[in-house]
This record gives sequence, structure tokens and C-alpha cells, in this order.
Amino acid sequence: MKPDVNNDNLLPAAPAALAWLSQRYPGPYGIAVKLSKFAAVGAIGTLAHYTVLVAAVELANTEVVIGSSVGALTGAFVNYFLNRSFTFQSKKKHREALGKFLVVAAGGFVLNGILMGLFSYGFQWPYLVAQIVTTLLVLAWNFIGNLLWTFAH
Repeated sequence: MKPDVNNDNLLPAAPAALAWLSQRYPGPYGIAVKLSKFAAVGAIGTLAHYTVLVAAVELANTEVVIGSSVGALTGAFVNYFLNRSFTFQSKKKHREALGKFLVVAAGGFVLNGILMGLFSYGFQWPYLVAQIVTTLLVLAWNFIGNLLWTFAH
């Protein structure tokens, strides 16, 4: 038997979420500024990630998913400190914020590995193309998680 789900009850949640975001990040650009900062920080973290990935694969002859995973950890470390201070200007203690960040990053880490495996092995994409697509998808996951949970006031 199919569960009785009333999708009409889900629709009011979207305007409420948008109203909440508008209150938290007021102004004409509000959330766009946060996302721009997050993306800039992400670009720096991504540079660290890709540097480790390419070095691991090309210089150390490491398997692609392992190289990407080690690169993701490196990028996550860079991203935490820059997002905490620059993007979200968080005053949370490292004990609280870092723990939450690591949970979000762990989700992104797992997602990165799954997507790299799918795109590299399943779809046979070149590993750098696979990593670019994966990075964009993991970026969305990380922004939402860090905005709404890790660094939320």
C-alpha cells in the first residue's frame, strides 16, 4: 500500500525558507554575496584539491578516486578556515563549528567519491572532466549545509 502523502503540505515550506533566508541575509544582494564569497573560497580550496589530485595521479601514479579523495580532504581543510573567517564571519568556537563542518565535509567527501566513481568508471569520462562536474555538485551540497547548519547563528 502506498503511503498517503499530501504534497500540498510541502509547498508552504519553500516561501517560509525563502523568507527566513531573506531575514538572515538582508539587502538587495543578501544571499548572493554569501554565495559569491563561498564560491571564491571554494575556488581556493578547489585549487588545493586539484593540485593534490593531479600530483597524486600524474606524479605518484595513484588511483584516481584515492587521489581525488585525498585532494578533497586537503581542500576541505583550506575551506573550513577561510569560510569560518571570510565567508560567514563566524564567532562559533572551533569545537562546535569544526565538528559540524566535518559532518558536512564528510557528506561531500562521500558524494565526491561516489560521483567520481560513477563519472570516471561508469560513464568513462576523463578524470578531470569528471572532477569538474563532481565539484559543482559537491559545491551545492557544501554551501547549503554550511549556510544552514555549520555557521548558522
